Amino acid sequence: MESGLQSPAPRGQNREDVRQHNLSTVLRLVRLSGTISRSQLTAATGLNRSTISDLVAELEERGLAVETEALVSSGVGRPSLMVSASDNVVAFAVHPEVDATTVGAVTLSGRVIAKERVLMPHSPKPRDSELTAAKLISKISAELDSKYRVAGVGVAVPGQVRVSDGVIRYAPQLAWVEAAFGPELSQLTRLPVYLDNDASIGCMAERNFGSAKGFSDVVFLFAGSGGIGGGAIVDGKQLRGTSGYGGELGHVRISSSTQRDFSGFEGTLEALVRRDDLLELFKLFGATDEELDREIQTVKTAAARDVIYKQIDHLADGLSNFVTIFNPQAVVLGGFLTSLFNFDSGRLIERMKANAVGASAERVVVRPAGLGSNLLMVGAAELPFEMLMRNPSGYLLEKSSQATVS
Repeated sequence: MESGLQSPAPRGQNREDVRQHNLSTVLRLVRLSGTISRSQLTAATGLNRSTISDLVAELEERGLAVETEALVSSGVGRPSLMVSASDNVVAFAVHPEVDATTVGAVTLSGRVIAKERVLMPHSPKPRDSELTAAKLISKISAELDSKYRVAGVGVAVPGQVRVSDGVIRYAPQLAWVEAAFGPELSQLTRLPVYLDNDASIGCMAERNFGSAKGFSDVVFLFAGSGGIGGGAIVDGKQLRGTSGYGGELGHVRISSSTQRDFSGFEGTLEALVRRDDLLELFKLFGATDEELDREIQTVKTAAARDVIYKQIDHLADGLSNFVTIFNPQAVVLGGFLTSLFNFDSGRLIERMKANAVGASAERVVVRPAGLGSNLLMVGAAELPFEMLMRNPSGYLLEKSSQATVS
């Protein structure tokens, strides 16, 4: 298995021996654009109109793309034909957490058409989450129309993943070490399964479809029940590190505090900006980010506001370091960090810029994640979709009824 989220393929070449590459290039452009005309595909790829016509026809024949007439005609003559990704191809997305397991079905066009969340016993074992995920996949599959075909399963892991074989190296809050989650879930579902770190997945999902779209230099932070992770996109490419474990921005030390994060490090961003503290503040258990957000935005007591402001200030201190180091165009905040941003974005940005090198911070924008609560569902689904896009004519798609617990 390889890391599932890649930058778009290079420009296609008008040669038959690279037809597969051209097919992949066109499918990527269609997915990233949402909808695109044949003439725009011709301009973007450098391929001639005849070749584009053949490639689009093949994608349609394989059920990966659809063509429709433009809603508004651009002038005289026939309306333009617009190409978009098929809604009849889906991938399952899985997000195991310490308190819940979430499974969704996402179409090739990026729509989340189903999502189920099941609360888990405290500190579930890998097998508990695997079985729960498999049962949810089977349940959703049974409810899907027979027209759907399945590309596979993507898993957003709150920890470090060896993507080559689907092994979770270390998920600190779950206390999972060297868990063969991918192979075991694949055996249960009889589907290909791909894993990656949740923040890495979220980073590229926001780059392709969310608030970071259109930017080439981005810092992304995601915070959930498993702690804080992140990613940096530099010149359009995500920094992964020599072994693929780069982006652990939550473990950067920002304080002399002796409070520890989930990996045992003191004074880090993850140690001081904690979802658990907010859940305890509002007496919530197993809450979704939407439920937590409602409590934060309607907070009534001064004591509760003080807790939230402290977390905002710690977050700003961490961001000031990342802005100084990476000089990004944009900072994107996902998970419950979106709630902190929405509570007082002015305070957050002012403190971040005050503690960053001035020239590095003068043009940066800070945004909440655009994909909202579906961020990790869309991101995880990109893992099998990436495999499909690399080989559109040869990748095996399963019938939705195939995804049953074995």
